Amino acid sequence: MQQTITKPHVTAVNGNIVSIVVPDKILMKNEVAYVLLGDKRLKSEVLRIYGNEADLQVFEDTQGVKVGDQVDLTHHLLSASLGPGLLGTVYDGLQNPLETLANRDGIFLQRGNYAAPLDRSHKWSFVPLSRTGDRLNAGDVLGTVQERGLVHKIMVPFDRHDQVEVIWIQGGSFTIDEPIARIRDRHGERPLTMQQEWPVRVPLPADLLRRQLVKKSYPAEPLVTTIRTIDTFFPIARGGTACIPGPFGAGKTVLQTLIARYSAVDVVIVVACGERAGEVVDTINEFSQAQDPQGGGSLMDRTIIICNTSSMPVAAREASIYTGITLGEYYRQMGLDVLLLADSTSRWAQAMRETSGRLEEIPGEEAYPAYLDSAIKSVYERAGVLTLREGTVGSLTIIGTVSPAGGNFEEPVTQSTLGTVKTFLGLSYDRAYKRFYPAIDPLLSWSRYREQLQQFFDQKIDPGWTTSIDTLLDLLRSAEGIYQMMQVTGEEGISLDDFIIYQKAHFLDTIYLQQDAFDPVDVTTPMDRQQTMLRLVRDVTEREFLFHNKDKARDFFVRLTNAFRNLNYSATNSTDYKKFLSNIHTLLTERTA
Repeated sequence: MQQTITKPHVTAVNGNIVSIVVPDKILMKNEVAYVLLGDKRLKSEVLRIYGNEADLQVFEDTQGVKVGDQVDLTHHLLSASLGPGLLGTVYDGLQNPLETLANRDGIFLQRGNYAAPLDRSHKWSFVPLSRTGDRLNAGDVLGTVQERGLVHKIMVPFDRHDQVEVIWIQGGSFTIDEPIARIRDRHGERPLTMQQEWPVRVPLPADLLRRQLVKKSYPAEPLVTTIRTIDTFFPIARGGTACIPGPFGAGKTVLQTLIARYSAVDVVIVVACGERAGEVVDTINEFSQAQDPQGGGSLMDRTIIICNTSSMPVAAREASIYTGITLGEYYRQMGLDVLLLADSTSRWAQAMRETSGRLEEIPGEEAYPAYLDSAIKSVYERAGVLTLREGTVGSLTIIGTVSPAGGNFEEPVTQSTLGTVKTFLGLSYDRAYKRFYPAIDPLLSWSRYREQLQQFFDQKIDPGWTTSIDTLLDLLRSAEGIYQMMQVTGEEGISLDDFIIYQKAHFLDTIYLQQDAFDPVDVTTPMDRQQTMLRLVRDVTEREFLFHNKDKARDFFVRLTNAFRNLNYSATNSTDYKKFLSNIHTLLTERTA
C-alpha cells in the first residue's frame, strides 16, 4: 500500500511554475517557500492559492525537480532587508549581494546559493537621538549612523502599528544584529537592531499614510537633470514619474546613465531588469570609476545597483523592480531625494507574460496578462513626495525605459505606461541615426509637469517661462511642416519667410536640444546656465532678420550656430565664454531688420 505524504510536496512542474499541495497547513499569498532538491533549497514565491493547493514561482532553474519533492513554507512574505550597508552594493533581483556570492562560490551563480543582503560583521557607529522614556511611532528616528557620504537614520520598524516606549537605548559601535535599543508596546517588550525587513510588494508608507504619520504631497518642483531638453522642454518633477521609450540603439542606456550621474538627488537606484550582461557590466564599471559631481568620491558611493540580466532566471526579473522600489522608499523615509531608474520595464513585463502563460491565465493583448495595466500603475504609483513627522521632505522619482519591438509605441507596455506617467521622453531612431544626443524627439515627447509646475518656473526661473516654451515648441512644429514641404518641392517651393522659420527651428534644435555627452562642459548644463542660454535662443527666434535670399540666410545661421556651439563648449564666465558671447551679439546686430 502506497504511503500518503503528509508534508507539503510538489505535484506538478511547468518550467519555473511548480504546483504543490499543503495538507493541514495555512497558505499565504506571496509568502516565500523553498523547494528541496537534494541539499539545495530553491527559493520560491506563492503566486496562486486554491484550497490546500498552490502554484509557486521558483526563482531558480527547476531542472531535476520532480513530483513528490518536499517544500518548506516560511510564512514570511518576500521581503527586502533594510539597514546601513546598502549603498555601493550590487545585488541580484532577490537582494543577494553578487560580490559576496562571487567571493564565496565563484564567478558563476550557483543554484540554491544565497547570501545575507547586509554585512553582518561590519560595525557601525550608532549615535542615539531618542532617549529613554520617549514615546515613538513607526518610522520615527532612533538615531543615526554614517553610511558612506550620507547620514543614515535608524528608525522604529515600520510594522509597529501602535505607539512604543523606549525602555533603553545605547550609543557605540554595533553590527546590524546587535541590539541598540529596547521598546515596549501593548504586546510586550522587544529589542531593536539596525536592520528590519519589509515585504517588497507592499508600499512601505501605506500604514503610515493611513495613520497620518506622514503626508503625501503633489510634486511642487522639478528634478534638475542638467539635460537641457528635459529640464527646459519636458521637465520631470521631483517625486514624479517618467518613461523613456525608444527602439534598440536609440541611446536609452546612455541617457539614463547621465541622468543618474548629474541629477540633483541623494541616492540613485539602478534596476537593470533583463538587460544584456555586457551593458550591466559597463554600468557598474562606469559608476565605480566616475567621480560624483556632487562631491568627492565615487558615484557608486550613493548608488545601489540591482541587476537581473537576461541570462539570469526570468522569475527573479519580475521581483527585481519591487525590490528596488522598496529600497527607494526606505531612503525616502529618511527625508532624502531618491531616483530609481528601471531599465527596462518591457523585459519586466515579458517576464510577467511568461509566468502568466505558464499559469494558464486568460491572456490580454499580445499575450500579456490582462492585469498588465494595473501592474504597471502599481509600480509607478509608489513614487511621490512625503512630508515626514519631523517636518523633513523626502521624494522618490521613478523613470522607466521601454523597449518596444521595432520602435512601435502602440504596443501594450508602452501604451499602459503612457497612461500612467506624466513625462514621456520618446526617443527617435532617425535622430539617433543622425548622431543626435539626446535623441529625444521634441515633436513626440510631452510633459504634464510643465503646466503643473508653471508657478515654480515663473517665480523661481523666469516670468513667462512656460509660455516661452510653448512658443518654441510651436516653432518646431511649424518648421516640421515646412521641412516636409521642402522634401517634396525643394527649397524653391517655399518662401523666404518660411525658409527663415525653418532655419530658426534648426538652430534651436542644434544648439539647445542637442548636447555633447563627451564634452566635460556641454554634458551637464545647470539650471542658471539653461536660463541664460534660453534667453539668447529666444532673442534669435523672436528677431526679424533681413536677408536678400536664402543663401544669405543659410550662411548667417551656419555662422550663428557655430558661434553658439563654441559657447556651449566654454565654461561659464571664462575668457572663451565671454569672447564667443560677444561674437554672437555682433552677428545678431549685423542682421537685425
